[in-house]
Amino acid sequence: MTDKPALTLEKVCKRYGKAEILKGISLTVKPGERVALLGHNGAGKTTLMKLILGLTKLTAGRITVAGAEPGSAAARRASTYLPEAVAFHKLLSGREQLRLFARLAGESPRCVEPLLERVGLGEAAGRRIGTWSKGMRQRLGLAQALLGQPRVALLDEPTSGLDPISRHDLYAVIDEIAARGAAVLIASHALTEVEARTDRIAILRQGRLVADDTLEQLRAQAGLPIRLRLTAQRDGAEELQTRLGGLRVNGTAVELHCRPEEKMDRLARITALGGLVADVEMAPPSLEDLYRHYSGEDRR
Repeated sequence: MTDKPALTLEKVCKRYGKAEILKGISLTVKPGERVALLGHNGAGKTTLMKLILGLTKLTAGRITVAGAEPGSAAARRASTYLPEAVAFHKLLSGREQLRLFARLAGESPRCVEPLLERVGLGEAAGRRIGTWSKGMRQRLGLAQALLGQPRVALLDEPTSGLDPISRHDLYAVIDEIAARGAAVLIASHALTEVEARTDRIAILRQGRLVADDTLEQLRAQAGLPIRLRLTAQRDGAEELQTRLGGLRVNGTAVELHCRPEEKMDRLARITALGGLVADVEMAPPSLEDLYRHYSGEDRR
């Protein structure tokens, strides 16, 4: 697997009339890398996807998809796309629809049954798609995305309409796509999911890229406080609060916040309290905290 990016965006700008939707976006995704693209509605995520797919033209900047120009035959062969609202022919069965896509992708029809099984549609494959739930249609869209060994996979809200178990299964398939060497860009509002299942986080705010790094690096750069929740021994919460400060929680616990550089000193002070403390929970800033920070929500 090469370190050369499979997807590259260089100072990408997009305007519609006087409205500037994207403002100098530079982003790369390497083979096997899973990057989450976050942002409010209207931040520019969908516009960025359309530019990568060649569905709309750049105002300025440059995009390459596996070394090819967006919209070119080479770029289309190298990429796959799963939209939030998938649409299939309602009168076709799932098997018939996927066989059609396989032929269009130059794949053998023999790949269809294993793919349907892989996304959990083996038993429903013979039924008309018009009788399926939204989640089942989303699974068929993922099976389509697996065709042709894509080098770049663009997934727009891929877990939309899925139950928790199906969401877990879907991300397992996304992991397989990345393991095969595809660069994966996932636009999502499901912060808890992408926090655990992506390698890097990119955040758009009003058309600008305001963050692009690993979760740990974003935490270090943001400098947000760490939360410590201390459970006191029986009837010891008041004394615990007196010694350490903080807020009482549920009558038996005390919650403290500290800067990252203060963490070890705070833990030393807590250890010195000995039997007064029954338990300690430490939580670094979550992706939701970081998203609010980088998108400007915590400054409102």
